[in-house]
Amino acid sequence: MNRKEGGANAPADVSASPPLRLLDGLRLLRPHQWAKNGLALVPAALGHRVGEPGVLADVLLAVAALSLCASGTYIVNDWLDRDRDRAHPTKRTRPLASGAVSPSLGLTLAVGLVGAAFALAAATLPATFVGVLAAYTVVTLAYSLRLKRVAVLDVLVLAGLYALRLVAGGAATAVPVSAWLLAFSLFFFLALALLKRYVELRQMETGDAPSDNGRGYHADDAAIVRGMGPATGLLAVLVFALYTTSPDVAELYAHPDLLWLATPALVYWTLRMWLLAHRGRVHDDPVLFAVKDPASYAVAAVVAAVLWAAS
Repeated sequence: MNRKEGGANAPADVSASPPLRLLDGLRLLRPHQWAKNGLALVPAALGHRVGEPGVLADVLLAVAALSLCASGTYIVNDWLDRDRDRAHPTKRTRPLASGAVSPSLGLTLAVGLVGAAFALAAATLPATFVGVLAAYTVVTLAYSLRLKRVAVLDVLVLAGLYALRLVAGGAATAVPVSAWLLAFSLFFFLALALLKRYVELRQMETGDAPSDNGRGYHADDAAIVRGMGPATGLLAVLVFALYTTSPDVAELYAHPDLLWLATPALVYWTLRMWLLAHRGRVHDDPVLFAVKDPASYAVAAVVAAVLWAAS
């Protein structure tokens, strides 16, 4: 594919319609983000229902529908941000921003992916899941169009989208999502959303990113976001600690006192992530960082072992 002359930073020729290459198409879908949709498994797993007939199959179908829908809405977000992304040190390589994929083709793919997600959901899963998927789509598009530019509200919406994935998993399998799980997830994922914003603000402070990232924050907001983030993450751990002493826990765990052992691991992971972000070692998406981080896998293994022992 021919590109305009003038170096790597030259604006892409968005009027051209280059042929879609497989690698560019995959990057446009952001398959690494599909891991987030694994949250749909959590209600069934914590409810000890994964082994029941059909439950795992329904979860996998829900994950597939959520992934198709998410990829479609990511493309819409990239289409809206393509001009701004060209000025970003890393986002300028995105297929739409770089011109590797034409805007018209991108929108066509987005519509097709979202349509496929709803077709799959309507054909295989309960109507309640289709309703949750519709809510997820509407909120995601509202975020891309406007809400991501409203400081504080943007991170609340991101946390809500994570929680919707849990609700979607419960709707797909008819497993109730407890208030404890929703409370924990809202605080936990709000902390992750704040961490993502803090990383962006740090890049703005150091000049590694444009001073206006279109998110409603200023570079000098980094300090207050750094204060809010760890506190919010520790609130999530507090919710988990309170859950271990609640009457609800005795219905699912034979040895609920053992759940306390997971608390130090969660505190360690939360504070370590913020320390690494402050040192500039977390880039862009903290979820993607955690997927590549051996220590995060070790913490996940400890928590899983505690849950297994307690059950």
